[in-house]
Amino acid sequence: MTGPFSHVAGFDDAPFQRHHRGDVLVIGAVFAGSRLDGVISTRVRRDGVNSTARLADCLTGSKYFAQLQAILLQGIAFAGFNVVDLQALHRMTGLPVLAVSRHAPDLAAIRKALLDKVPGGARKWRLIEAAGPMAPVAGVYCQQAGIDVANAARLIATLQIHGQLPEPLRVAHMIAGGVATGESRHRA
Repeated sequence: MTGPFSHVAGFDDAPFQRHHRGDVLVIGAVFAGSRLDGVISTRVRRDGVNSTARLADCLTGSKYFAQLQAILLQGIAFAGFNVVDLQALHRMTGLPVLAVSRHAPDLAAIRKALLDKVPGGARKWRLIEAAGPMAPVAGVYCQQAGIDVANAARLIATLQIHGQLPEPLRVAHMIAGGVATGESRHRA
């Protein structure tokens, strides 16, 4: 990859049982261009509020941080509804942050679930709203902080090596599934 975003970390959470109520593993795949350069991990509370701080600590405490130029997230929430504050993560790391999804989210269903079933759901819904609309970008959907849509599209398109999902997210997904269940089950 050439240009201003040659070092990128992509994060996805590991699968967990529906009844699980503790911490959930989150894997970061760190890429230098199109090459996997390293793997980092943290844990976030199921439906909790610590994902932003945990991701920031994981990144800033890693040996890869000095070279990183962008952060990709597989969606805006990990471990159920542990919603990442994209603007805060951008401020804490100084890096552009992109929440990427294959499909447009059903915002009405998400809002209903948060407000009706999740403790602190109103605050979490405000974080999703503050992240802005999930816009179509390079064949996926994206919310971003610290980067404009044109550069987000360029970054995503450059990292779409083996499909629509940017390679750091595809690899993080596969590693998280393999570590949690013994093998990755779904093609990312």
